[in-house]
Amino acid sequence: MTQTPAKAVTTDAAGLLYEPYRLGPLTLANRLVMAPMTRSRALDGNVPNPLAETYYVQRAGAGLIVTEATQVSPQGVGYIRTPGIHSPEQVAAWKRIVDAVHRAGGKIFLQLWHVGRISHPDFHGGALPVAPSAIAPDGDVFTARGPQKMVTPRALELDEIPGIVEQFRKGAENARTAGFDGVELHGANGYLLDQFTRDGTNKRTDAYGGSIENRARLPLEVTQAVIDVWGRDRVGYRISPTGAFNSMSDSDPGATFSYLTRKLSDLGIVYLHVTDPVNAPFRLAPELRKLFRNTYIVNGGYNAETASAAIAKGEADLVAFGVPFLANPDLPIRYKAGAALNAADQATFYTGEDKGYIDYPALA
Repeated sequence: MTQTPAKAVTTDAAGLLYEPYRLGPLTLANRLVMAPMTRSRALDGNVPNPLAETYYVQRAGAGLIVTEATQVSPQGVGYIRTPGIHSPEQVAAWKRIVDAVHRAGGKIFLQLWHVGRISHPDFHGGALPVAPSAIAPDGDVFTARGPQKMVTPRALELDEIPGIVEQFRKGAENARTAGFDGVELHGANGYLLDQFTRDGTNKRTDAYGGSIENRARLPLEVTQAVIDVWGRDRVGYRISPTGAFNSMSDSDPGATFSYLTRKLSDLGIVYLHVTDPVNAPFRLAPELRKLFRNTYIVNGGYNAETASAAIAKGEADLVAFGVPFLANPDLPIRYKAGAALNAADQATFYTGEDKGYIDYPALA
């Protein structure tokens, strides 16, 4: 695999990126987070692939690993070969992975996921995917039959909402059984919690729609349920306030995500993880930083230099890296040394088994 030069950061600020950091009860080896990345290598039954043990252990030098998005229930499935945390076989497979990461000295959180409308009846025995409102997203979803156009989902009934909360609570409980260090709620990228939060996808007229307070109700109820399992110092939450992925929009994202951020801060969760591209013309991450009292993680096109600068300026406490960690299992070492980086092979992001998954070389 080809390599490209990495620029070493030589300012005093650079040292902050590689210093230990206290995250709730955990001491992280550095401030680099491995961002959650879907890799589509799970086996039948959405059981994590044994190869995932090698994949995550190779990257255990991250201060914190956040796993690929992991379904809390069969209803939460929307992609082929993505892992779950709702069956005994899945929990057992994750436990082997977590134990191996811990033996390697790493810390690892599980990302809890329900895709909502980003799915297809093929995944649900012919039943429609669920969402806050019956609004179809654009685009295709990949099923066992190949790409299928996404459908108009079924709006959840009011009396079904507690069941969604219970799915996340049970997923959190299973993550504890598997030995994770904590969990991150996936409230970003157009999936179910994000669909409830934003008014482009939530047109409900009951207690879970309309006002910002109502649209944030389910995300906050889910967060509280997961806190009840883990304690607030082991729970994070991820948002993408300016993202349009999966046909997402909001009439006033500043107001919507400011409210959600303040409420998450009041709940005392250990971190907020904000995907907001560093070079985007319109960003909310710097403003939301002012509203969140605990650890603040940023993500979106950072490199060693811009990550160090963000930490030095107080814009973030930790910085999450996606593709750089995918292609460079020893990314903290490479960044610190200014060593060349492996180039990512996009053709194997979601296919290839070991190729493009566990065969990226570390430094000699």
